[in-house]
Amino acid sequence: MEELQQVKDQIKQFVIECNDTKSLELLDKLATGKMLRSKLILKIAGINEQSIKLCAIVEMIHAASLLHDDVIDEADTRRGQPSVNALYDNKTSIMFGDILYSKAFTELSQMDKKIAYTVSNAVTLLSIGEMLDVDLTNSFNKSYDKYLDMIYKKTASLIEASAKAAAILVGHDEVKYALYGKNLGLAFQMIDDILDITQDSETLGKPAMLDFVEGKVTIPYLLLHERVEDKEKLESLYKKELSQEESDWIKKQMIQTNALSDSITQAKKLGNEAIEAVKGEENSETLIMIMKAMIEREF
Repeated sequence: MEELQQVKDQIKQFVIECNDTKSLELLDKLATGKMLRSKLILKIAGINEQSIKLCAIVEMIHAASLLHDDVIDEADTRRGQPSVNALYDNKTSIMFGDILYSKAFTELSQMDKKIAYTVSNAVTLLSIGEMLDVDLTNSFNKSYDKYLDMIYKKTASLIEASAKAAAILVGHDEVKYALYGKNLGLAFQMIDDILDITQDSETLGKPAMLDFVEGKVTIPYLLLHERVEDKEKLESLYKKELSQEESDWIKKQMIQTNALSDSITQAKKLGNEAIEAVKGEENSETLIMIMKAMIEREF
């Protein structure tokens, strides 16, 4: 998409303005993702100088959070490419994340006050979400509310802010678009958590059922824990390298207790709420298509 190239060019321009050759070198090493937040902003606000700048700011914030995330998770790849902390070291990854964050905030301070507040506030939530995510891996989390709070802050808050800020930019109903963005983020994370169980390692590009091994009790595991008879067995498999037999047992229990199908239903419910929120709004057809493509997939 040509407009996404404009966003990438804007990010590069912002980094050039930092007047630091190392930062430019590091920018080239960042693996570009789907740019979901930018697509969302451009669908709501159209393509203009302000919306491209907003996209660049949000993408830089997102990239900074991932740079820090990779250090926290000790990850050596990001989107199939070597991560910055693997190519250089943790210090470089953290400092480059800080440069992207602070440059994004510098540019954000030049935008409409309400937009600046919306995005800045989401970054605080995002950072708290990161911390919650780390804390929740210490022991087997049995609280659905804690899981929901964490995925809202860590994933959905910036997507919600992107949609809301884009709506403010063009004078649309910010409440409706914020709800759409929030639910898109929540459903996106839930589906990601479900795919970790339903897809094979090849499709995922990482070992299947890795979340549980890494200490993440996601929605299917939460529902399973509530319903499974042998709770002790499930808890004993937490943070453990699973044998084929053990992962097969978990999958079988998830299907028998409907933990998996009810997780999918929950994600779809959030998606449908989002669709209802923007129905009849300008350009809503595309937003509805984005959501439907995500919730009406094969699991």
